[in-house]
Amino acid sequence: MQLWESLAGTQLSSGRLHCWVGDGFETADWTDVVADAQGMAAALRSAGVEPGARVATVLTNGPATVRGLLAVWLAGGVVASLPVPARGMELDEYAEQLSRLCGHAEASLFVTEERLRAAFPSPRVPGLRTCSWESLAGPGSIDPSPPGEDELAFVQYSSGSTGTPKGCMLTPRAIAAQLEIIADMSAAVPGEETVCSWLPLSHDMGTFGCLLYAWAWGFDLVLSTPERFIQSPRTWFADAADSGATLSAGTNSALHFATRAQRSAPFSKPMRMKACVIGAERIEWETLAAAREVFAPLGMPARAFMPAYGLAEATLAVTATSVDDDPHAVALDTAALADNAIEQAAFDDETATKIVSLGRPCAGVELAFDQPDALADVTVRSPSLAGGYLADPDATRARFRDGGVVTGDLGFELEGELYLVGRADDVLSVAGRNVYARELEAAIARLAPVRNGGCTIIDVPGDRTARLVALVELREPTDDLRSIARSAAQLAAAKAGVDLDECVFLEKGALPKTPTGKIQRFRCRHLLEQGNVSAVGRVELRG
Repeated sequence: MQLWESLAGTQLSSGRLHCWVGDGFETADWTDVVADAQGMAAALRSAGVEPGARVATVLTNGPATVRGLLAVWLAGGVVASLPVPARGMELDEYAEQLSRLCGHAEASLFVTEERLRAAFPSPRVPGLRTCSWESLAGPGSIDPSPPGEDELAFVQYSSGSTGTPKGCMLTPRAIAAQLEIIADMSAAVPGEETVCSWLPLSHDMGTFGCLLYAWAWGFDLVLSTPERFIQSPRTWFADAADSGATLSAGTNSALHFATRAQRSAPFSKPMRMKACVIGAERIEWETLAAAREVFAPLGMPARAFMPAYGLAEATLAVTATSVDDDPHAVALDTAALADNAIEQAAFDDETATKIVSLGRPCAGVELAFDQPDALADVTVRSPSLAGGYLADPDATRARFRDGGVVTGDLGFELEGELYLVGRADDVLSVAGRNVYARELEAAIARLAPVRNGGCTIIDVPGDRTARLVALVELREPTDDLRSIARSAAQLAAAKAGVDLDECVFLEKGALPKTPTGKIQRFRCRHLLEQGNVSAVGRVELRG
């Protein structure tokens, strides 16, 4: 497809945008959205945004932001999408991050929604102009001059789950290829789909997987906000039922909270969902099983839940389960996994590690593994691959090789399907053993007193060897910390053959996370080493 055909209106049909504003959805035809964007593009041009200029923004889920994104492209500009503040990040720290990234992107303008100008700090970059999307609204038009097919159009800065955010450089050709990939994997039918999302537009799943996907193909888009979802997780699937949505996407943790909300305050309206992509973080088999059970009475088949794998370096999607297949998993021998060996175990073995299938490579995508038939680093080749990292040739050379990207994710292929264990930087070496932190964290987070997704394992320097410390968020205050710590230690011994040195207990919401729920391990380690963790209790397990 040609990405800019939608800007010209040639591919838009009767599709509409429904944006949550205040206490209801505000509706507009896509053709009217593009017309509004043309007026904003004229204002951007008057503000000095010429073809090739970089406009930095924090993409929130309001109607002005949607129009502003399209307006930057109409004016010929490049969108530099910056992350929203991670959970636990102080405003001064966030201001420093925004300033650093605006300078890195060489942005000439920084734009946000008006409502955020008081809440968010402005980047402190000499000569950088700032304004709101709303201030650009008005009549006017220019001759559209969007970036060429192989020119820079979008810089996707990561949410920083593994360190300093990097800017993935995307062209219109790569974005268009990704939108075709998503249409193929979801078996989309032109004129018959409705997309429902609350995902933040600052994240690639929200921007490419939902907003631009619906816009480019002329589908209806029901766009809620992450704030509304956090306040009321039931709104995700309730909105989908009310709108007759056929396509959606979310994370494992979001699916857990939506499932729990449906159990406690159910709605009964039937659903039409045929594909709900689950990705962006580790997918738990228990979460999928619970969701299947809870939403089946509403007419949502098990196959509608679509575990998938993607990364910003490939614009978004890389693999996905088929719309015709139920999600499934394999059980692996945990001890063998510690030695990078893939040995299947009985599915009911409590000591086994269950890994959910992330499906087959999407259309045109290829996977390569540096060690066949073993746990290995995954390399991806895709028609939607980024052109590298903006202004970072060293990182680009290290990750983008021979027409592919080395993902840093560890996994294996079984019967043509991808299974991921974790990231290379999630592997902790303790007493000569490999510990896959995500697997152990997930097991501890399933303990009844622990909040879902509320555990991270950190290796910190000790007198002789590294100490293994668990940071644990509690659901509710309790005096029984030692019992919880003992249970966590027993899991560590049973699943990984290692000893926990300490459990540090935190209040609910204290773990630093990205907006989509990934724990920022590097920030946890830094806070722990600096003694800046606000603990409600600590239990030493080995003294």
